[in-house]
Amino acid sequence: MARVAFESIFQVNPNGTIEPKQTTRIGGVTITPGITFSKGVGVGGIDLTQFIDHDLEITTDNGVIVITGIY
Repeated sequence: MARVAFESIFQVNPNGTIEPKQTTRIGGVTITPGITFSKGVGVGGIDLTQFIDHDLEITTDNGVIVITGIY
């Protein structure tokens, strides 16, 4: 496990949307680069835009980033 900055996993766009920089799993849902999420959109039941500038606890599973915690 590793603690990393949110921005190391997600691109934060000027319009406030976010998108994963690589294939990422959270809450059993896998998301890939090119998919953008805006405020209020849940991924695995979590609105990730609420955690911009926070740290994430991650592991990897066959090259997929797995988010296991949010600080």
